[in-house]
Amino acid sequence: MEVAVNPVVVIGAGPQGLAAAAHLLERGLDPIVLESGDTAASAVAEWGHVRLFSPWTELTDAASRRLLEPTGWSAPTQGYPTGAQWIDQYLAPLADALGDRVRYGARVVGVGRKGRDLSVDAGRAEQPFVVHVARADGAEERIEASAVIDASGTWRTPSPAGADGLPALGERAAVEAGLLEHRMPAIEDASPLAGQHVVVVGNGHSAATTIGVLSRVAKREPGTRITWVLRRGAVGNTFGGGSADELPERGALGQRAKKAVEDGLVDLVTGFRSERVVIDGGQAALVAEDGRRLAPAARVFVATGFRPDLSFLSEIRLDLDMRLQAPSKIAAEVDPNVHSCGSVRATGAADLEQPEPGFYIVGAKSYGRAPTFLALTGFEQVRSVVAAIAGDREAAERVDLVLPDTGVCGGSGLFDAPDQESSAGSCCASSPQLIQLGTAPAGR
Repeated sequence: MEVAVNPVVVIGAGPQGLAAAAHLLERGLDPIVLESGDTAASAVAEWGHVRLFSPWTELTDAASRRLLEPTGWSAPTQGYPTGAQWIDQYLAPLADALGDRVRYGARVVGVGRKGRDLSVDAGRAEQPFVVHVARADGAEERIEASAVIDASGTWRTPSPAGADGLPALGERAAVEAGLLEHRMPAIEDASPLAGQHVVVVGNGHSAATTIGVLSRVAKREPGTRITWVLRRGAVGNTFGGGSADELPERGALGQRAKKAVEDGLVDLVTGFRSERVVIDGGQAALVAEDGRRLAPAARVFVATGFRPDLSFLSEIRLDLDMRLQAPSKIAAEVDPNVHSCGSVRATGAADLEQPEPGFYIVGAKSYGRAPTFLALTGFEQVRSVVAAIAGDREAAERVDLVLPDTGVCGGSGLFDAPDQESSAGSCCASSPQLIQLGTAPAGR
């Protein structure tokens, strides 16, 4: 008599979650993909208007292509898709090919070991995982699993405007009033803001993308004022690696934002660490810890990064870096405080495995609060992790990917003052130039 083998539960039907399911199927394992949204890649759909800086050739997974090709699907090879095109031309067909193995409206609210809470050692590893699910119809479910791959991402846990990592005083009220948003606007969202003051908070690619959209409005409507708020004391590597970036579109994104500042479309404010958001005459005004106050804005877009949701993993034994909340074995590699040479090595099962055997964090969530994750990274992660789950250690340990260099040196560095030197920039040909561009005076 054969003993039934529990399925492998994958949390999240985004790019990495769906790829994990394809790899599991290819190895003869039974995946169940639990997706809180009502469609595949529901998080990607929320930024569907944004064009990716990775080309199509880096946005599809090998096992997923092998699953799709017998259906008549062919991999796109030219250009840079938007999030919506990524879904329509790849992710949605992949989810359809996986069929009822993907369960929608299934939000994971807890993961543990059967009959063992976090404190119990005895027989722990021999017990299956139990995954607690809240369904959209209000029902609850508990699924037993032989392994769990957490590919739930970070999109729905954005970091707040508050410089201390907590929501600024008044931030929640500003969100409820529709004055502050933690998202990248589409041109359709930005156009009604023409002729008004708009504030963007953040330093990464999401902020640069938002600046690009708003700058298009400012070019058409010169009365539009855009203030770009940086927490660090100098511009540093805000504009990215430019022509040194091995992903040309990523380099170009930063350069377009830089030009918008140089052309006077954007006022750049440095060293501004938000303490509170004041609602003033139906607009939102940011106040810094040092007392500076920006002019009230019709809208504040907060693009300060994302963080992992660990709330449903309280009964799983995790080894996470205390700063980034990423698996400890990869934290130093992706830490923006110390990472200095642009390139990041590929990561696999050995880097991602947790003290809880059979539990893995993959995808954007595996980088914790670090901002440099690429789809390519996630595809290599799930290939290696599934090989490990299947017992193929040789394949799990093999590295099939070299990631493109960002062209940026010096880590995040230069946080407090323009005249501070970063000790991490020595690996590159030259130190990054410090440039100070138009600073909007308080109250302007």
